[in-house]
Amino acid sequence: MQAHVLARCLIGASMLFVATVTSRPAQAQDFPSKPIRCIVPYAPGGSSDFLARVIGQKLTEAWGQQIVVDNRAGAAGNIGTDAAAKAAPDGYTMLLVASTITMNPSLYTKLPFDTEKDLAPVTEILWQPWLLSIHPSLPVTNLKQLLALAKAKPGELNYASGGAGTSGHIAAELFASMAGVKFTHVPYRSLGPAGTALLTGEVQLVFQSPIAGLEHVRSGKIRPIGVSGRKRMAALPQVPTLSEGGLPGYDEGNWQGVFVPAQTPRLVVSRLNQELVRTLRTSEVTDQVRRVGGEVIASTPEEFSAVVRADLKKYAALVKAVGIRAD
Repeated sequence: MQAHVLARCLIGASMLFVATVTSRPAQAQDFPSKPIRCIVPYAPGGSSDFLARVIGQKLTEAWGQQIVVDNRAGAAGNIGTDAAAKAAPDGYTMLLVASTITMNPSLYTKLPFDTEKDLAPVTEILWQPWLLSIHPSLPVTNLKQLLALAKAKPGELNYASGGAGTSGHIAAELFASMAGVKFTHVPYRSLGPAGTALLTGEVQLVFQSPIAGLEHVRSGKIRPIGVSGRKRMAALPQVPTLSEGGLPGYDEGNWQGVFVPAQTPRLVVSRLNQELVRTLRTSEVTDQVRRVGGEVIASTPEEFSAVVRADLKKYAALVKAVGIRAD
């Protein structure tokens, strides 16, 4: 009797296992079957928000399912990132975040999530340099003049960032360290408000995303001093790199990428990656990214994982050398 009951239990368990395993490909093939939430851990108006809305519209058109952008700003992206890390690992929550995510483990003594263990990379969307912009009230037009003014008035020039420990903050502190000057840091909740502070003259300079700054450069509301990458931007060919302008060797930038919660089924990650890559490589999206100073990457999950690991090590060393803490 006991053997008979045991046999029935084993048969039932086997059937359940087979049904579970065989249903997984079908679930992935049916994905997505409902709206997807895209968490942007910054306020509206910055690069991540811009990209989420451009890409989200294209994914909505392709899948027939709404991509809902969920802005959760605060703590240099940690609040929104934590929400994404703790979401159900089913592919219906994405995180679109900047390279700040690889800086925060070195800036904060304790995070509520583990960047490598709690999140799975899907694709690196793009890489872009920073645009060093100043308010037109400053009597300078190039980098050498800005550095001369900063040295003459140590600590009197204010710069904005999207918050203590954000990538813009690190870019500015690295710049000041290499140039031997001192600025006063004014942190905001994200780069959107930081850019507004520059427009209104609350601060004198900011390292900002070209996506946020180009429109105001073209209208003359802010003045570009230099680009932080190794080469000039196609969108602003007249603006030299900071290295060209008088700070040799300065090369810092910002990437944007998509993650999902760890343990998201591999087939779902692949499905997301394939559609995101296809969308990013369309001429329409690629042209939009180039017009705002970025370079489309559209990598595989494995390639993006390698970038994340390398940057975690890079910024651990940089943060220690510059001496920045965010808490």
